[in-house]
This record gives sequence, C-alpha cells and structure tokens, in this order.
Amino acid sequence: MTDAVKAPTRRQQEVQRNLDALIAAATEIFATDGVDAPVRRIIAAAGVGAGTYYRHFPHRSDLITAVFRHEVDACVAAAADLADQHEPVEALTHWLRQVTRFIADKYGLKPAMHSGEPPYRELPAYFLDRLTPVLEQFLDTAADAGLIRADISPQDLMRVLSGIAAPDDRAFTNRMIDLVVDGLRYGRTAT
Repeated sequence: MTDAVKAPTRRQQEVQRNLDALIAAATEIFATDGVDAPVRRIIAAAGVGAGTYYRHFPHRSDLITAVFRHEVDACVAAAADLADQHEPVEALTHWLRQVTRFIADKYGLKPAMHSGEPPYRELPAYFLDRLTPVLEQFLDTAADAGLIRADISPQDLMRVLSGIAAPDDRAFTNRMIDLVVDGLRYGRTAT
C-alpha cells in the first residue's frame, strides 16, 4: 500500500504563490527594463516583502536563472496546445514565433550566458536540451505529413532562430520566420 500524496499545506501554497509572483513580476520587468532592473521594483510588483525575495533569490543571478528556466519551460509547455490547435506547419510557425520572442526578450542576458560565470553556465544547455526535442517533433510531424522538407535538423534551425530574433523589431523577426517556413516548404516530398 502506498501513501497518498499529501495536499500542500496552506504555508506551502503561500510560498509557491510568492515564488510565482516574484518570477512573473521579474519576467515582466526584465522584458521592459532589462535584467539590471532594481530589485525594489520587482518586490513591489510581486507584492511581497524584501525578506521573501531574498529567501528565494539571495543573488540576482538566482532570479535571472529562475526566470530564464521558467520561460523555457513555458515554450515547451505551449507546444502541445499548439500542436492540438493547428495544422503542423501553422503550429510550427506559432511556436517559432514564441521562441524568437523569448530569445529577443532575453537578448540582454546573452553576454551573461556566454560569460562563463558559474550561475549561467548551464543555461545555454538547458535552452537547447529542452527546446531542441520539441522543435524536432514539430519538424518530424510536418515532414511526415509531406508539408515541409525532411532534411533540416532542429539544431540548424535553432541556430537560425538565434540569428533572426531582433530585440527591437518583432515585425522583422516574424517576416524572417515566414521566410524560413517558406524555405522549409521548398523541396518537400508530397505524400
């Protein structure tokens, strides 16, 4: 006989709400003001105390890392809904737009990610390890349906995405995604 999973206590629920509020506030503020935004603004936007903030994130790098991971995980989670709601190429296109928005929003973090600083060392691998399999699934589904060519690797396409994600020009990025998707359609083998 296995023990039943215990429901979280009221205190555990409060701790999770505070953590979620801090990550949501930091995500929004980082998107507009960059990762060097004042901590006091994040605390105020989250509606928590400074002690709560520092208990969860003793260093700014802890918060930056948490926001980065949370947003990567959100891109992964969105994939299933997109695949259920749209035909394969349209789902792929929507997902590519979401990933490039993430890349563009985190553009200011790029130097830190590649700095070799200990808190950021694992972030590039986390990004690729979580998103590349999702992209591969989108590509395989569309290729199996004969909607795109089958000779494009997800690794190559991830490199393209990082090159076209323009932090200050979403319209440009979307045009480039449309061009990439048109290129994926060229040379496809109809089934």
